[in-house]
Amino acid sequence: MAERPLAVVLASGGLDSCVATAIAATDFDLAMLHANYGQRTQARELAAFRALADHFGAGHRLVVDLPYWQQIGGSSLTDPTLPVPQDLPEQGRVPSTYVPFRNANLLAIAVAWAESLGAAAVFIGAHASDSPYPDCRPAFFAAFRRVIALGTRPESRLRLETPLIHCTKAEIVRRGIALNAPLALTWSCYQGQELACGRCHSCRLRLQAFAAAGQPDPLPYAVPVSGQ
Repeated sequence: MAERPLAVVLASGGLDSCVATAIAATDFDLAMLHANYGQRTQARELAAFRALADHFGAGHRLVVDLPYWQQIGGSSLTDPTLPVPQDLPEQGRVPSTYVPFRNANLLAIAVAWAESLGAAAVFIGAHASDSPYPDCRPAFFAAFRRVIALGTRPESRLRLETPLIHCTKAEIVRRGIALNAPLALTWSCYQGQELACGRCHSCRLRLQAFAAAGQPDPLPYAVPVSGQ
């Protein structure tokens, strides 16, 4: 049996990165990368990451601590003095949960690790269709592919894969179910640690997506919320 190539997957422990991992696992052996950056639910996200890495049998696992994001501030995910939004994001407005230039930082680490491991690809579960974040746009990833080509060894030939970039959240749910991805192991809430709050906009977007996909969300919630 031929040896499969290796892919580094950025894995937050959330729904999108879980489905991206399931997609990567169809053709690649996995190296899963997670970041602790002082986010409110850091411990719960790390637990979700570890459960997912175990489920997918990732042969390489790396958890990096990035405390500088708390020092930088500017996000309600890392600054406890800023409230986490309860409403769905306004069209055309970047919410306070945006962590400044987060994907560029995470991709830089992932690319560095991928080069060190001799991996063939880096996967990220970003999607643009209903994401309010500027570093989830297709143009951003197109530019970063150029950065990778210019900033790595010529023989590395690393591919940046964004398999969910044009999917809606509901389509991501459907794709995860089709791949038998362990969606029950994921965590999306921006506030809760034991139960998902059901109120933050991440919970609302997740609930809305499962409802649109015609599937029950396997996560327990502190309050019953329709997601609408």
